[in-house]
Amino acid sequence: MESRNFTASRIAHWDEIARQRLDPSLFGLEYYRRLFAIYGQLIPPGLRVLEVGSGSGDLLASLHPSAGIGVDFSADMVGWASARHPDLQFVVADAHRLERIEGSFDAIVLSDLLNDIWDVQGVLGELRRLCIRGTRLVLNVYSHLWEAPLRVAAACKLARPKLRQNWLTLDDVNNLLVLSGFEMVSHREEILFPVPIPGVRALMNEYAVKLWPFRYLALTHVVVARPAPQAAGPAKPTVSVVVPARNEAGNIERIVNEVPQMGAGTELVFVEGHSTDDTFAAIEAAMQARPARNIRLYRQTGSGKGDAVRLGFENASGDVLMVLDGDLTVDPATLPRFYEALCSGRGEFINGVRLVYPMEREAMRPLNFLGNKFFSLAFSWLLGQPIKDTLCGTKVLRREDYERIARNRHYFGDFDPFGDFDLLFGAAKLNLKIVELPVRYGARRYGTTNIERWRHGWLLLKMVVFAARRIKFV
Repeated sequence: MESRNFTASRIAHWDEIARQRLDPSLFGLEYYRRLFAIYGQLIPPGLRVLEVGSGSGDLLASLHPSAGIGVDFSADMVGWASARHPDLQFVVADAHRLERIEGSFDAIVLSDLLNDIWDVQGVLGELRRLCIRGTRLVLNVYSHLWEAPLRVAAACKLARPKLRQNWLTLDDVNNLLVLSGFEMVSHREEILFPVPIPGVRALMNEYAVKLWPFRYLALTHVVVARPAPQAAGPAKPTVSVVVPARNEAGNIERIVNEVPQMGAGTELVFVEGHSTDDTFAAIEAAMQARPARNIRLYRQTGSGKGDAVRLGFENASGDVLMVLDGDLTVDPATLPRFYEALCSGRGEFINGVRLVYPMEREAMRPLNFLGNKFFSLAFSWLLGQPIKDTLCGTKVLRREDYERIARNRHYFGDFDPFGDFDLLFGAAKLNLKIVELPVRYGARRYGTTNIERWRHGWLLLKMVVFAARRIKFV
């Protein structure tokens, strides 16, 4: 009975707001402006989007979905939203009982909903059936630190009064997600100064809130989650291993002999990049010597490893795409572990990490090691997911996810000569679950490195600064 009274009081509260067409308070205007920007950065336009607790429908409309459905238990609020956004569909339903909602969605939005419902786990459990592998659940909850300030603001008529809330910590949210069949992908603290003072609001809400110690004072936690991985089905995907090869003639035979067969079939895609040795001829000879092996060869027209990887991916036929550096500093025998981590669902972007196991002598110069450490810290902070090694050449993802990264490449620009950051940035922008897989890193057996330490290090630093503006400070 108590849950009925709880729900009835909230329906009456939101019906009254809808009937009066109440505009947001002074604090609310800036708060919702920032939320719209944050959700817009996390959810690209053109997706199938469900918002539960959709209110006036303004947030859902701001996401420009290809198909948008809003659910709210207030009939008056649904009527208001339908009048404001006739191109979207709004449904009167309780978040605890979503039987009327059918199909699946690319994104499900719960903005300030978990604070205001009776059974959080029950609602999250209802949503699980509406998800597919690529669905992203995006939600935000108030920080407990703001309970007293919000009460004071409401008493001063600066914020709309709130009914009794669930004040959930980030750990509470994570635990409820796990219990309901979801897994947290990333989280971020947002909104420090919900007052529309030009200049100050941008400084505080776009920059200061991302930095220590201010981030601990943020008003809301924004969380991206995905459906927890299920047991893999009987179907095995095909695999393409793309090998950028510049001056790697002495490694070609080993690559052909040592890259294992995986899944329903494995093809080797060599992209030769303006070598000064006989790399191209060595690959042709290997293809003739091993006609049963599925090998394809392309000559690079552009420059840089990133360009070579993109050429290889564009011409690869496999369901799973892998990158293996032609220097063989990573043993090809580890590739089945990447395949298993991806196909099991434990990760959606599998990134090799060379900084766990001891390295062979001369495998990585001391300054390169320090540079990798710096960039790993920078990227972990930038992407909101732990990234221990940004420049390991072994990276694995599904073709369909790479195609989404390629379609959104304009967001970051096309100036990454290595390809590693292009893929990492793209995966993070799509909220893919990044999992790092430790590998043994060996010294080169043939040739010399194609990395120019100082020039490339400076370029990487500029890329980090650029990405911070596109990912972190938005």
